[in-house]
Amino acid sequence: MAESLPATSAGTRPPVPAWLIWPLLGLMATALSLHLLWQASPPADWLSLPARAAHELKAALVFYGLLPRFAVAILAGAALGLAGVLMQRVLRNPIAEPSTLGVAAGAKLALSVGIVLAPGLLAEGRELVAVAGALLTMALVLALSWRRGLDPVTVVISGSLVSMIAGALGAALTLANGEYLMSLMVWGGGELSQQSWQPALGLAWRLALAGFAAFLLLRPLALLGLDDSRAKGLGLAVTATRLGILLLAVWLAASVTAAVGIIGFIGLAAPAFARLAGAHSQRRLLWAAPLLGALLLWLTDSLLLTLAGTDASLPTGAITALFGGPLLLWMLPRLHGANRPHLAGLPPALGRTAHPLRLIVLLVLALITFALIGLMVGQDTAGWNIAGFDALHALLPWRWPRLVSAVAAGAMLAAAGTICQRLTGNPLASPEVLGIGAGAGVGITASLFLLPVATPLSMLGFAAAGAAIALLFMLAVAARSGFGPERLLLAGIATGAFCGAIISAVMASGDFRTFVLLAWLSGDNSAVTPMQAGLSAAVALLLLAPLPLLGRWLELLPLGAPAARASGLPVTRSRLVLVLLAALLTAAGCLTVGPLSLVGLVAPHLARLIGFTRARSQLVAAVLMGAVLMALTDWLSRTLIFPYQIPSGLTASLIGGPYLIWFLTRRRAA
Repeated sequence: MAESLPATSAGTRPPVPAWLIWPLLGLMATALSLHLLWQASPPADWLSLPARAAHELKAALVFYGLLPRFAVAILAGAALGLAGVLMQRVLRNPIAEPSTLGVAAGAKLALSVGIVLAPGLLAEGRELVAVAGALLTMALVLALSWRRGLDPVTVVISGSLVSMIAGALGAALTLANGEYLMSLMVWGGGELSQQSWQPALGLAWRLALAGFAAFLLLRPLALLGLDDSRAKGLGLAVTATRLGILLLAVWLAASVTAAVGIIGFIGLAAPAFARLAGAHSQRRLLWAAPLLGALLLWLTDSLLLTLAGTDASLPTGAITALFGGPLLLWMLPRLHGANRPHLAGLPPALGRTAHPLRLIVLLVLALITFALIGLMVGQDTAGWNIAGFDALHALLPWRWPRLVSAVAAGAMLAAAGTICQRLTGNPLASPEVLGIGAGAGVGITASLFLLPVATPLSMLGFAAAGAAIALLFMLAVAARSGFGPERLLLAGIATGAFCGAIISAVMASGDFRTFVLLAWLSGDNSAVTPMQAGLSAAVALLLLAPLPLLGRWLELLPLGAPAARASGLPVTRSRLVLVLLAALLTAAGCLTVGPLSLVGLVAPHLARLIGFTRARSQLVAAVLMGAVLMALTDWLSRTLIFPYQIPSGLTASLIGGPYLIWFLTRRRAA
């Protein structure tokens, strides 16, 4: 495995001088903090704060609130900076950090589960629970990417997928236990408010211990920058060393999550800025990245408090997460090996079908079969049963709306996925993976908070606008030279991260409207009304009906603009129409089953694998396949853990996720 981190050749001046970055950040953070402190207490009273805090409320708020907050911001930022540089070195991946590898999401999910299932255990060892969740998700990411030799792209894609699923699980858990977990949702956004010095002291000794261990590991860290064979030849136990250092980084990151919630992308930004400032040796990075992480988080928190006041409801972690997407996009060109074409090809089809109509009929019969199963088969206190006429008459008002909405959503997302894949010529393109669903989520969020009353139609319109903007952005990325399939996927992940940060920031406010967002994030369609189901079906029919007429466009556009124009196709107009259709289909589908069903990725592939290779036939087959998958998923989500229910979108993602990972790892990197 070759070194993947960007290097600077000898004698090359760093793009940004070190002497400019450190003092600038430090002076800004110090000035803002002193301003806040001055507002809270006159300078003449600062020395007497400890003595007066015992009997004066104002002094107590400063000494046990504001000052520990500054300390926690500095220590948490330094810890995340150190964790990020360790992860990047061990995995040879410049965009590896706790947020992109699922570590922070796993820790937060474990804390949520702990509150519901074992609150006593959480009271005894909160950090232990967070570390266990972080280790579990990190182990899952490593297992998913081990076959590809911990290839940087596969690691980050696996980590992002695990993070999204963990987030959907957390949203479902919060929705089911809102009275217990809503406060955790607000805190989990990275809330730095403090009431004592205990969290700061806890982070201080953990950071000191981890920093001491990291400097003892300087030689192994230096050897890990070599190829595995060379490192082994120099006597390094590569696998054991890599896992040991990862364990140290995960423990440090999980400790921060247990203390203050998720602080996004500081672990990515601090090492990147340290390298820009000229810290390229491992020894320099080990002190420069924590220092910059401390300054970045301290400055961000101080700026938030200055602009919003000390009673600001927006968590600092939500602000740092907003910079994550743009930062990932900026770093993509610096990710070596992320443009190899080995993921560009689709798995080989079984052969073009000689009887497409026969297979279409079979898919229709499968849809009818799964729909009947969904309506008639279920569980009650006596076990499995098939509803008779009287029981079915009573159950239909509860079952048919969610089934119809799920089927309509599956069909629309499958059509949107087919359009995305044909439009970009990229088999990895889908509304969920490219962040288009998350863009629709930003639109839904805007409709909830900007309109006096958010109706289903207004939510659909806002969601379509958000999805269209995200899709247009992805097409712009695809048009740039040098952006192959893997880079496009990473750009989609970055877009999704940015949109997800906006949604998380809004949810961290604790507003009652966030419960609507929680239900959407988890993909819960159990409360769909007959009117909403009818609207979803009508929109699906309206948007899907013209698609077969656009088969020629979908056949020619993957050949490239020159070939399409030579065939008489109006490229700009056809792309615009398809973009708008894909955005509307994504918005309407995601409105019902959330942003993470992965039906838009899986259904077009399955349609192609069974022999539908032409655009028009693939589109029809994918629509039916998406409807079948969501009909099955809706039934499974209702019956798997009866009497409880799993959100349909989450169940679909748990089915589609393994397919995505198989697709990513089916061939080892060259």
